[in-house]
Amino acid sequence: MKKRMIRLGIGAVLFAAAAVLPIEEPMAKAAAFLLPYLIVGYKVLFKAVRNITYGKVFDENFLMAVASIGAFLVGEYPEAVAVMLFYQVGELFEDYAVGKSRRSIAELMNIRPDYANLKTGSGVKRVSPEEVKIGDIIVVRPGEKVPLDGVVVSGRSALDTAALTGESLPRDIEEGSEILSGCINLSGLIEVRTEKEFGQSTVSRILELVENAASQKAKTENFITRFAAVYTPAVVGAAAILAVIPPLVIEGAVFSDWIYRALNFLVVSCPCALVISVPLGFFGGIGAASKIGVLVKGSNYLEAVANAEYVVMDKTGTLTEGVFEVESVQTEESFEGGAERLLKLAAGAESNSGHPISLSLIKAAEMQYGFKTEEISVSEISEIAGKGVSAVIDGHKVQVGNQKLMEAEGIGFKAPERAGTVVYVAVDGVYAGYILIADRIKEDAEEAVCGLRASGITTVMLTGDSSTTAESVGKRLGLDRIYSQLLPEDKVNRVCELLEEKSERGKLIFVGDGINDAPVLARADVGVAMGGLGSDAAIEAADIVIMDDKPSKLLDLMKISKQTLSIVKQNILFALGVKLLVLVLSALGLANMWAAVFADVGVSMIAIINSMRTLKGK
Repeated sequence: MKKRMIRLGIGAVLFAAAAVLPIEEPMAKAAAFLLPYLIVGYKVLFKAVRNITYGKVFDENFLMAVASIGAFLVGEYPEAVAVMLFYQVGELFEDYAVGKSRRSIAELMNIRPDYANLKTGSGVKRVSPEEVKIGDIIVVRPGEKVPLDGVVVSGRSALDTAALTGESLPRDIEEGSEILSGCINLSGLIEVRTEKEFGQSTVSRILELVENAASQKAKTENFITRFAAVYTPAVVGAAAILAVIPPLVIEGAVFSDWIYRALNFLVVSCPCALVISVPLGFFGGIGAASKIGVLVKGSNYLEAVANAEYVVMDKTGTLTEGVFEVESVQTEESFEGGAERLLKLAAGAESNSGHPISLSLIKAAEMQYGFKTEEISVSEISEIAGKGVSAVIDGHKVQVGNQKLMEAEGIGFKAPERAGTVVYVAVDGVYAGYILIADRIKEDAEEAVCGLRASGITTVMLTGDSSTTAESVGKRLGLDRIYSQLLPEDKVNRVCELLEEKSERGKLIFVGDGINDAPVLARADVGVAMGGLGSDAAIEAADIVIMDDKPSKLLDLMKISKQTLSIVKQNILFALGVKLLVLVLSALGLANMWAAVFADVGVSMIAIINSMRTLKGK
């Protein structure tokens, strides 16, 4: 970049000197302008010749070469040098803009770890992350990047997850916590048991997504590419006709005048403003999305988001945390010991189970009442498939399970009115009470749904959960439609039905996180996966990944998408409008080559500056 700027600076000084010096002799004047012309434009001339040998004739290098050489031949030396100088300045500015857009995305490359501290029998050895296998123990010191996904086996610390999620608040971790590669260890030394090889870890998947993002072109980009392929040879042909036909048919017309007009025509016709600014606009939009922790796999998906008519969402892990918590404990009046004893008995009976509901009971008993398994005597634990568990605790027979268990044992019970997962407890064959367990709704879920509905988008929830729970969550969030008790194939069928309902231009977005969501993510117009807790299958099948699992990021993404499309359309209309005007003026002889330079380089620079606004999107 510096060398190019120095070369253009020298060329500009020599150009100014040639323009100022009082040189009258024609050959000397031509030589004075030829030197800065070659210094500034030799690369363009070389590329034009090289591309012709490769069969690529009608590109911007060819247009600039023909126009500037033609200007020299008709004696318009200052215009010839100016065309090449300003074109090169425009190219320099364009490269800076593209580089800035690329750097905004390439900042993600900084999350790539350079090494891993592998724990071996002889100590800790620094190795390449690719050498670490699943199950190996790695050591992550304060200030180091986590090289692979895994589980903390010892130590406590705080992680900076901003590179992955865009979240500035550090995340506390301890033994048993899952951590993702690409995070930075802020405080204590931790040991991690790896659960994925480097190629399958979060950091590798993110980098792959970013690197492949440009492979999917938006319809607008494809249109501009096809347009330029037809447009450029058409205007070259028109310029040739403009240079040759009028002098032959118009009385008094001279070839030099019409050739000059044709050269103007060529300079104006260069489609640089469109070919560069449109992809740059989408590239900037993808970069702006990456800044907020949303990875878009291609500009076509960014474009599609702006036309969303339906947003269909999974419940667990998307709208809710996917973490079961004890919401309330209700006991019968005749039961002695109250809520504390009921919860401890249920936790004791479930102490050998790894089921999420069992773990939520144990966790609640520990946190609320300091429950410890060793404090009670548990024996004769037996699991009743699909119903619950039975155990003897401190000499009492305790039965913990669902409604089917109570009915099978002939125990009368009272069902709660509130929605959620209900765990019934009976002691010595007598109903003692129930524990209500619910999946916590995400903090920003209601904001996301309200924002989508305010934009005129229909919100739909698809879930395999019970109708009672689904209705409860759906009504709290204000969703338009709720479909429950669905198998994976049922979700696909529902999405297919909704796809039939939307308009031709409208798009359907599906947001999910589980393995069972992968088929629906692939079927939807745009599949959005939750990247923090989402399954690998869902992330692979998705077109967009939200790294911090916040559904409200959809609203931010839609704003970025709409702003990007607006800027791209502005560039197209502005560039075509100015070019058409100056083309007509050039053909009529009312515009000189300076106007042509503005219509090409000036319009390109303005369009590029406009495209760069996508990077500033908030």
